[in-house]
Amino acid sequence: MFEVKDLRFRYPRNREDTLKGFSFHVEDGEIFGLLGPSGVGKSTTQKILIKLLKNYQGKVLFKGKDLKEYDKNFYQSVGVGFEMPVHFSKLTAEENIRFFSQLYEKRADTDELMKRLGLYQDRHKKVAAFSKGMKVRLNFVRAMLNQPEILVLDEPTNGLDPSNARIVKDMIMEFKEQGGTVLLTTHLMNDVDELCDRVAFMASGAIAETESPRSLKLKYGQRTVEVEYGEEKTSKKTFDLDALGTNEEFLDIVKNNKIITIHSKETNLDDIFIRVTGVDVGE
Repeated sequence: MFEVKDLRFRYPRNREDTLKGFSFHVEDGEIFGLLGPSGVGKSTTQKILIKLLKNYQGKVLFKGKDLKEYDKNFYQSVGVGFEMPVHFSKLTAEENIRFFSQLYEKRADTDELMKRLGLYQDRHKKVAAFSKGMKVRLNFVRAMLNQPEILVLDEPTNGLDPSNARIVKDMIMEFKEQGGTVLLTTHLMNDVDELCDRVAFMASGAIAETESPRSLKLKYGQRTVEVEYGEEKTSKKTFDLDALGTNEEFLDIVKNNKIITIHSKETNLDDIFIRVTGVDVGE
């Protein structure tokens, strides 16, 4: 869907490039996570890929064709959800959606989208009266209203309660299952682990690592298993995962003790984020 080659970009008043020459590709039909600390260039990259920033160096291909060769019809294929929802606050939710729908040739069933996201009963309310979570959900409706081929989403579940975040993530997965492609940026590593087929970690204006979440966890994880066992007094033991089935001490513990917990020492994506980018995911 996208192929990016040696991408570089510098804002007019900056002395250094924000994007320092990197390459990656987004496969048709995958969910691709673009991750990294604030200020590393994720949003700049997204804005280039959706033709909001044009004076870049390098090559960007969309569906095999140079992005610069596309006219405004490019936007018929793309749905965008920015991190900070921008709505006409003096209009109702329904009026906002009706306005933006007129910009596209294809239109989704927006009533159904609003019902799914719990906004239908509030469709006649002015957006100024909406909570942050309601505005985020309305933003997602906007991203989906033109039945896009690709979704470009920035923090799509940020500010949502777990129930509504679950609905949005389910809809993203359904979009993929129907053949859609997603370019996702988020600081919520649980979302990344759940949704993304592949991720690229950005650091210092470049890409430091690109892999599937599973491959990254195997690469950076410890091949060990920890067993907690006992009755009144519990003990913990850690064993090498390789040749575990022939480890006599491990087998003896399992056979002759009450097992409280047993789990592999798998590194999570938060830890990998910090190791690859050098920045705490919470910063």
